[in-house]
Amino acid sequence: MRVTKAQAQANRAHVVETASQLFRERGYDGVGVADLMAAAGFTHGGFYKQFGSKTDLIAESAACGIAQTIALTGAGVELAEFVRQYLSREHRDSRGTGCTMAALGGDAARQPDSVRSAFATGIESLVAALSRGDGDVADSADARQTRAQVLDMISHAVGALVMSRACPDDSPLADEFLTVCRDAMLGTLAATQVPEAPSR
Repeated sequence: MRVTKAQAQANRAHVVETASQLFRERGYDGVGVADLMAAAGFTHGGFYKQFGSKTDLIAESAACGIAQTIALTGAGVELAEFVRQYLSREHRDSRGTGCTMAALGGDAARQPDSVRSAFATGIESLVAALSRGDGDVADSADARQTRAQVLDMISHAVGALVMSRACPDDSPLADEFLTVCRDAMLGTLAATQVPEAPSR
């Protein structure tokens, strides 16, 4: 039976989403094409009808995973709420559906430019989402300060999550990384909030 164009696109999207989850769980080298296609419900032979190479799929899956992070924690979310959600035990334990940057950032550094470019583009999108649309005044001092604050927060949050996941699941240190870093970042954010002028 012939597959329609719409069905082929849906199949491809399903493979990308499946790959995004499996790569976050096992790393790029921990998932072979045959295992990936089987998990998506397709045959190994169908892979090269959809993708030029595993690297192409890695780049697409990175973009997909970062877009999911933005949808869950970025778009319209205040920085403090982003920090609370990101540095939670629930997020820490949800490796397959959690942040692609924390799960695969180290792996991505050893990948071709196409994969690193997908990460850079995704990170820029997250920065824009967390900057609350300050792009209209991108050259202003306030916008540059907001961007610097967001970059600092993302870097600290990703690092804390990576360190927490590096510890055994039942290790007190795993929770301590999340708690200490979350409290420190929330304290910094609270200290930099500009109080609103009193109404007259």
